[in-house]
Amino acid sequence: ELKAVSPTIMTLSELSTKSDKNTEGTSGPKLLPLVGNLLQLDLRRPDRSLCELSEKYGSVFMVHLGHEKVVVLAGYKAFREALVGYAEEFGELFITPLFSDMKPGGILFANGESWKEMRRCTLKDFGNGRRMYEDKILEECGYLMEMFEHSSCELRSIQHHLFYSVENIHRFISSIVYRSRFEYEDPRFINLSLGGIIFSVPPQLYNMFPRAFYWVKNRQVILKHVENNGRDVKDLVKHLKETLNPSMCRGFVDCFLIQQQKEQDSGVPDSLYSVQNLVYSVTNLFAAGTDVSSVWFCPDQVQEELDRVVGGRQVQMDDRRKLPFTDAVIHETQRMVNIVPMAIPHQTSRDVTFQGYFIRQGTTVFPLLTSVLYDDSEWESPHTFNHAHFLNQEGKFIWRDVFMVFSAGCRVCVGESMVRMELFLFFTSLLQRFRFTAPPGVSEDQLDVTPAVGFTLSPPPQQLCAVGHR
Repeated sequence: ELKAVSPTIMTLSELSTKSDKNTEGTSGPKLLPLVGNLLQLDLRRPDRSLCELSEKYGSVFMVHLGHEKVVVLAGYKAFREALVGYAEEFGELFITPLFSDMKPGGILFANGESWKEMRRCTLKDFGNGRRMYEDKILEECGYLMEMFEHSSCELRSIQHHLFYSVENIHRFISSIVYRSRFEYEDPRFINLSLGGIIFSVPPQLYNMFPRAFYWVKNRQVILKHVENNGRDVKDLVKHLKETLNPSMCRGFVDCFLIQQQKEQDSGVPDSLYSVQNLVYSVTNLFAAGTDVSSVWFCPDQVQEELDRVVGGRQVQMDDRRKLPFTDAVIHETQRMVNIVPMAIPHQTSRDVTFQGYFIRQGTTVFPLLTSVLYDDSEWESPHTFNHAHFLNQEGKFIWRDVFMVFSAGCRVCVGESMVRMELFLFFTSLLQRFRFTAPPGVSEDQLDVTPAVGFTLSPPPQQLCAVGHR
């Protein structure tokens, strides 16, 4: 018993019963019957509410979401220590009732050996053919720039086209190789996106009170959407299977199918290379980096650096080290827009003592990414855009460990390197050719940049003019 070893260690559940009037030694706010701490949270932006609570209760505290006890990790030090220093203990993901209804698998929403094997398969594929991925991204950049050139200075919904262009890249970059690119309006392409609905307020209420809110409309819409996605993916993969050549792996799906065949031939029982895991892995890869890639900021200094260093030729990944200002702007934009504010909910895989608290196996854990990206003990000006966060006094780019937009530890985003490549090449290619301005009669201050809230914070569609830069 931990108490016998150290009388200062108490379980979070014991501490959470204390009154919140005395902050000394407490682990969270006082709860109300049935609803717990729900009335103290803004369910549209719970990350902000939890950041405010962390100012009073510290870097490790407990809240009750209905009947669910949740440990919150706030600030860079607690976030990193848990996910990196205790990677195994905090390495499982919490599968919500809604995801459980979907019979999850694949890479994102699974645990145990199944998740580990799917991740190994994916990383193996990502580790090959960087040049091919770069070429595919640049090819898609060409399609997008051609579309803007044809539109001249007509008002276009830039977010609409950037979204579909980046989604299409994920079919190439994630090596999901459906043999041909999708046009932006292809119905199968559009249907593969769940958008923000999955983490809107009604589904969150269902996750907290599944028996009481099983009837919510959004839940039924999501489950139907998932069913349709699975059917579309199976149809698309069918064509790859018919032309499969084990001696020439075209990408992730081929890698998966080849391993599946090997295990079937060897008589492996209960193989993890199932149809369900393939479908979920494909949809996971498709969705994981889309909103993370939707980051755009266009200062004049970036175009000046591009003109000076690159000129009129095509930007390449090798140019990145020669463009420190541009690189700093991209990183600072990612930090500020805070695409995944709550990260992905984790749970403890075993009992663990962490920062003086005993946390039981199976406890839900919220690694609060907002508190890391805006940690005032780590960033000079956490709440304002400051590209100097990533530049030294000589103007050279510097990496900062606190930059954890892709999370950390064993659950760090599997497509991080691909997404970073996308961001750099899209950003620089577009700014080489175009200057994006507000519509005539509209000032930049009048543009609504309030993010659409869901699992990710997505920039809203904007009507902008794409004006040729050179």
